[in-house]
Amino acid sequence: MNIETKYFGNMSVDEEKGIRFTKGLPGFQEEKMFVLIDFPDNPLFQILQSTVTAHVAFVVASPYHFREEYSFNLGEQTKEELAITSPNQVKVLSILTLRKPFEKSTINLQAPIVINVDALKGQQVILTDDFSARTPLQTEKARAK
Repeated sequence: MNIETKYFGNMSVDEEKGIRFTKGLPGFQEEKMFVLIDFPDNPLFQILQSTVTAHVAFVVASPYHFREEYSFNLGEQTKEELAITSPNQVKVLSILTLRKPFEKSTINLQAPIVINVDALKGQQVILTDDFSARTPLQTEKARAK
């Protein structure tokens, strides 16, 4: 199917790779279908793009690339809603806020996006743990080097 994207203009995407967010995303409850688009020349980042609304797109990445120790427990209701029966089905992404200079960019660890890669169902989970929506991409130790 052809969609209009925020960052890449009009492009063809595989309709069968669409990820259904039955609840939408916080602030975008009406947006139910998204695709992941690889970021050219940088496999670390992807774009979570609405298939309906071009300007609804988010730069995402694995939070584990930036914080290896990042972990949280997924509630039973979320597992049920996403039809998760095995850890192998789960892909976790976090939304990034890119700034200039890049070192000021942040990652949202408080609200990860959880995707069942087999069922192609997704949900943004709001954690009550002590995570921040504006965590620096680099740790203080890494920035000091």
